[in-house]
Amino acid sequence: MLNIVTRKVLAITGSRGEWGYLRPVLRKIETHERLTCSLVVTNMHLLPEFGASLREIMRDGFRVDQKIFMALDGYTNGSMSKSLGIFLSSFSDTLELLQPDIILLAGDRGEQLMAAIAGAHCNIPVAHIQAGEASGNIDGITRHAIARYAHIHFAANKDAADRLLRSGEEEFRIFTVGAPQLDELLSPDYDATKDVAALLNFDLNEPIVLMIQHPVTEQVRFADQQITTTLSALAELRFQTIIIYPNNDAGSTVIRQQIDSFRGPWLRVERNVSRRFYASLLRVASVIVGNSSSGILEAPSFELPCVNIGRRQQGRLHGTNVINVSHDKQAIIEAVRTALSPEFRQSLHDMENPYGDGHASERIIDILANCVIDEKLLFKGMSY
Repeated sequence: MLNIVTRKVLAITGSRGEWGYLRPVLRKIETHERLTCSLVVTNMHLLPEFGASLREIMRDGFRVDQKIFMALDGYTNGSMSKSLGIFLSSFSDTLELLQPDIILLAGDRGEQLMAAIAGAHCNIPVAHIQAGEASGNIDGITRHAIARYAHIHFAANKDAADRLLRSGEEEFRIFTVGAPQLDELLSPDYDATKDVAALLNFDLNEPIVLMIQHPVTEQVRFADQQITTTLSALAELRFQTIIIYPNNDAGSTVIRQQIDSFRGPWLRVERNVSRRFYASLLRVASVIVGNSSSGILEAPSFELPCVNIGRRQQGRLHGTNVINVSHDKQAIIEAVRTALSPEFRQSLHDMENPYGDGHASERIIDILANCVIDEKLLFKGMSY
């Protein structure tokens, strides 16, 4: 009888965004003969004020091996940096306890960078999903800092892969696989359109706006003004609107306060929604408004127009569904009306999503299971 050697993959998730990246990959690990998985849950997932999305992870049947509480209250630039220090210290102990063969990260959040630093120092290979992409604030800087510590780069497209090469990463480390968060969203099993319509009490024959606006850490002093501008535009449009809470970066407190005080019979506010629910929102929405990466990465697969506000996604590769505007009330109103026009909607018919085809997880799993872990992989050099 063959003795099959398994590899333990340790995944870290701290926000609903990168959980969408990781979830389809972890599902495939569950049934893989050569891979097992440990899961560390941290940051926003553990915070009741942001919906305590840990419950969703557990409802989906995933075993949580460790919870790391890291987020200091206040949600300022200072509390963010202190919180990351807490996570780094705790995660080093986690590596000693769980003894993984590979660390799997996703996206561009600070706790992912801390995990990459710890892994590299402990001589454990780090694999990074959504590597090499450009975005316009501290998250973009964080993503490229992760690249310096990561040993395997999973790029969503050629644009990201080329950027990794230009930044000095060795070519053998870079794999163009697509964006795994698309894999489940495109599945028929994730179509709960009727349930969403009934829960929201929205008329699917009328326009529906999905709004997600996060703080921009470099512009935290303008967070109040920026969210007020967006909400004022929505109030004038008065379309059926569902707003989902922002992340917990500096400036999030004032954004949540403004959202909580916003009122209207056409409005629904959710702290957090499940991936299945969110996939259905993308199916029924007429436009996504704000500055979430979802409008760039996921909305194209649903031919969903995106009104992208401000600089948070600046420089990011995007499809023809995106209309970029500044934090200006009239500009937002005009962009939403353009996005809802029959001409614009028709222009998106059969559009290509530049972030992949819905099969990224399969490619990632194959690489995790079969890559050679040796000195060539572990001892990084730069190509310049």
